[in-house]
Amino acid sequence: MIEALLPAAATASESFGPDGSATLHPQEEALIARSVPKRREEFTTVRACARRALAQLGLPPSPVLPGRRNAPRWPDGVVGSMTHCDGYRAAVLARDTDLAMIGIDAEPDLPLPDGVLESIALPGELAWVRAAGPGSRVHRDRLLFSAKEAVYKTWFPLLGTELDFDEADISFTGVSSQDSGGTGGRAQGTFTARILRPERGPDGRPVNSFTGRWLSDRGIVVTAITLPPFHPVTP
Repeated sequence: MIEALLPAAATASESFGPDGSATLHPQEEALIARSVPKRREEFTTVRACARRALAQLGLPPSPVLPGRRNAPRWPDGVVGSMTHCDGYRAAVLARDTDLAMIGIDAEPDLPLPDGVLESIALPGELAWVRAAGPGSRVHRDRLLFSAKEAVYKTWFPLLGTELDFDEADISFTGVSSQDSGGTGGRAQGTFTARILRPERGPDGRPVNSFTGRWLSDRGIVVTAITLPPFHPVTP
């Protein structure tokens, strides 16, 4: 499912349910020793996905431990992102010579809980969500939330600074209030995130926007951002 959103340089692995064969490294096991079964299963399965993606890069299995703000720490020379929600787990990785950063997120294609939309959406985004007609094939509020999560998962490992929900203004293509056929089925498109508090990236240029892709299928919304490598500015 998520591979449809990725360039050829990225490797991906996903699971739509528990992976009964998945095991943890001792360092990972220590992190969830007291976790409830649901949390333990998600944690274990998404790391199995990560190790399969590492294998596709020709790299040995290794523990995936959290760093600052719980961003995964990958082996040297690797960038990547993981996500999990009810019914879905995925990991996407690449060599840092092929991609500068990856951010992915998955959410159930269901309405957000009461009050969440208003806490994450800018006025224009809120108006776009509320303009959806009854035939829309994706829950716009959940799509917006997922895209904002993907933006953060791209931004923080790249720049090491916080980015609040209201500091990225997101617009979408591929979603229409006149979309026929009712809810359900596959829908997809692209999105652009305009960063309202840009910072300079590794090449010295301002990072002021991201572009990404989204997909809704099988009751899941998935979003993905991949950045090409940065190149230093020539004096």
